[in-house]
This record gives sequence, C-alpha cells and structure tokens, in this order.
Amino acid sequence: MVLTAVSPKMSFFLCGAVLLLLSVEAAADTIVLKNGRRISALSAVEEGNKVKYTTPAGELSLPKSIVDHIEKGGFLATGGSPGDATANLTIAPPEIRSAGGGEIAEIQRAAVHDGSIDREYIGKLEREARSGNSEAGFNAALGHHAASIFELSRGDLEHALSDERTAVTYAPDEPALLMNVAYIYLRRNEFKQALDYLEKAKRLAPENPDVAKLAGWAYYGLNKLDQAVSEWKHSLALHPDKELQAALEEALRDKKEEESYKENESSHFKLKYNGAAEPALARDVLRTLEMHFLAIESELNYTPPEPIGVVLYTDEAFRDITRAPSWAGALNDGRIRVPVQGLASVDAELSRSLKHELTHSFIAQKTRSACIGLAVSCAITAPTWIQEGLAQWMEGYRSSGDAEALAQVFNEGHAISLAQLEGSWARFDRDTARFAYSWALANIEYIIETDGMGDVERILDRIGQGMATEQALREVLHSDYRDLMESTASYLKKNYVH
Repeated sequence: MVLTAVSPKMSFFLCGAVLLLLSVEAAADTIVLKNGRRISALSAVEEGNKVKYTTPAGELSLPKSIVDHIEKGGFLATGGSPGDATANLTIAPPEIRSAGGGEIAEIQRAAVHDGSIDREYIGKLEREARSGNSEAGFNAALGHHAASIFELSRGDLEHALSDERTAVTYAPDEPALLMNVAYIYLRRNEFKQALDYLEKAKRLAPENPDVAKLAGWAYYGLNKLDQAVSEWKHSLALHPDKELQAALEEALRDKKEEESYKENESSHFKLKYNGAAEPALARDVLRTLEMHFLAIESELNYTPPEPIGVVLYTDEAFRDITRAPSWAGALNDGRIRVPVQGLASVDAELSRSLKHELTHSFIAQKTRSACIGLAVSCAITAPTWIQEGLAQWMEGYRSSGDAEALAQVFNEGHAISLAQLEGSWARFDRDTARFAYSWALANIEYIIETDGMGDVERILDRIGQGMATEQALREVLHSDYRDLMESTASYLKKNYVH
C-alpha cells in the first residue's frame, strides 16, 4: 500500500523529524530473503522447513527455501496496523500435495542443488517423459516446478513463469502446477491470465481452498468485488485463514460502500464514484488521468497491461474505508483511492494527487509488485523511497524549499538511511512523513538531474527482475546507498544552498 501525504512539501522541524523516527523503533530481528528483501520481526527462528516469526499482527511463517539468513538484534518499526505487518510478506505459492512425497522431494533436490538449477538433470527427465509414460511426465513436471520455485525465491518472475508453464505441459491435470502459474501471473499483475489457469484448476479441484483464494485475488485485481468476495467466502468455508479473513473484511467494507456508487471508464481506467459526486467531475477525473497516463508512459517507457481501478470518495468514506493515517491525502493499494468532497471539477491540487497516485500504479506494474487490497499480503518490490520520490517528481515538485535543511541533517549525521525508508511509512507521524517525503524526492531528483530518467527506468527494470534495490543502484549508478546519499547532499548544496 502506498500513501500520499496531504502536502509533502510543507516544511519540517530539523531535529524533531529525526527524534520522531527513532521513537517508533523497538528491538527486533531481521529476516533477509534471497532476493534481497528484508522483513522486520519481533523475533524469528528456524523450525524445520519454515522460518517462523512474530510481529504485531501475530505469528507468521515463510518457507525456509526463500530465506538467506536472519539478523539478530535489529530494530522494528511499531505503531502500524496488522495490515502494515502483513504488507511485507512474500506470499508462498501453493504446494504440490500429490502422493509420493519422498520421491517428489528427491526429484526436487536433484533438480536444484548447490545454489543452482541442474538443467542437465531436468533434460534427462524430459527425455524419459517422451516415452509417453505418465509417471515420467509427472517427474519432468516436478523438475521444472522445482526450477520455478528456485527462480521465484530470487525474484526472477520471468524464468519462474516459463518453467512453471513448461511443468504444466508435462502434467496438465495437476492443480498445484496450474495454481502456481496463476500465482506467478498474480505477482506480475496479469490477472486475466491468472484466471485462465485458475478456471481449469477449479474444474480439477473444486474444493481446494487455495484455488478460490487465488481467484479472489485475481478478481480483486480486476476490480470485480462481487466475484472476489464470493471466492474468498468459499475458500474460508473450506479452510480457516487469518490473512484471508482480514482481506475479506476489507473487501466487504469496499463492497458495502460502493454498492450505490456509479461507474464510468476510459481506455486505461475503471472508475467508481460516490453518487453524491457530479458525473461531470467523474468525466473530468478520467480525462485528467488519461492525460497523465500519456505523460508517465513516455517518461518511464512503459505501458501497464491491465486497466487501473479508481475510486472517488467523500472525505468521511475515505477515512472509514482506507483507515489511512491522518496525514495521508490519497492511497494506492492496487486501486487509486482519492477523496473529492466539495469539488465540481479537477483543480490543480487534485490533478497533482491523481498524477502522484498514477505514478505508483505504473511503478507497481513495471516492477511486478503485487499489492491487492488493503489487508491482503503484498509483494511490494519497489521500495517506498523510490515510489514516493518518483511520484513527487512526476507531480512537479523539486527540492528547492527543503534543500538546506536536508543537507544540514546529512552533514550532522542524522539523515534517515534509504534502507530505513524501503518499507511502509504508515507508522510515521506527520512530521516524520514530511521529512521522509522530502529526502526521498531529493535522492530521486539527484539521479534524474545527473543522468536522466533512463537511469530510473533501468533501476526499476532490475528491481522488477528480482534484484535488491541497493544492488540495482550499484549496477546502474555504480553507487551504494551511502554513496547515493552523499551525492544527493552535495547536489542539494551545489544547486540550492547559497
């Protein structure tokens, strides 16, 4: 979920922002995934093939296969909602539950070992499958499935999808393989393609709760709340799921609120708006969004493959439904959610807000981030500082007003590390959020003004391929986080401080 501040360029108190940031931290462990992502937890332990960890939302777990290591004694940001905690999770793909567990494990160990995929072994399985023997075909499917899971753990969605689709060609009636293809499509924000595979999985395993769970995510991504609610209710009737129950409750709140809403759409957007809003405002919003779509598409050299959902609220409905922090003026959780009470047409402030939120939609789809709904677990690939920095840049904001204060904070050794700004900012109070927005914009501004938008595009492409953000910076900018922050501070002093 990404949040937009009411006014991100308001001035901030130099010392207050730093002290407030420190006050929201508590001792914790950090789980470092193999794709470079980091998850903060109150505590984390390895148990069998799982890594179990506790958060303010309760006890959660991850497959051990996607975890690189656990760092003990770090810091955990507190004060957020359970949704904030689950928003950092990597959703585990469905597991194959067919008979012959020992043999399955043996094939998977042979297909992936010593940190790499054994393509020669998988080729051997494929040659045996050409005999037409169904068991040999299933073994070849398992080999490609193991390769897919390995690639998925490293964030390589492109090759993971290719291997899983190949697995399906060898075992077309294995529901778990069909669900895994759908899962990867969901991670890529390609919801229609996910449903194609889930429809077949549903015919083969109509009482499998994972099929309905994934189908609900796909329908939610397509802004089809009725179908999403139906699928999630069916899944929960088959198997209790705390995370899914929270998602359903959020979806039901959306559904209840939007039952009286009117609808409109354009080439790239599907809009819902409160009946009290003027139809002319809705049309104006769509025109404005289409204009911004063309501008961002040109800047990022990317076109989102799916229509983007937009909801216009009254101020009260926005707070009730999104439960966003008081400083948030809009929200993007897969759909653009904006309060428009009292407006008859799009003014300059609303236009900027729409462009800001639309930038988040572009970044999410370009980096293959999946964040569907307010309480559903997300795989947010692009860090928040890139999201918010670039969104402000697209709005037209620059660092002139905050440059001197930001440079002073950095020189005194109190600048917030970009690593600390990778995750959710929902826990921040208003002053800390203002500081974070300003610092994020400054770093993005430095990158663009120094080497052009092409570098940002290349960084996002690498993040979308599963590369950790700092590694992407090293490859594109030849800088790590510390180097980037130092260069940004120098840029601010040179261009704004006199």
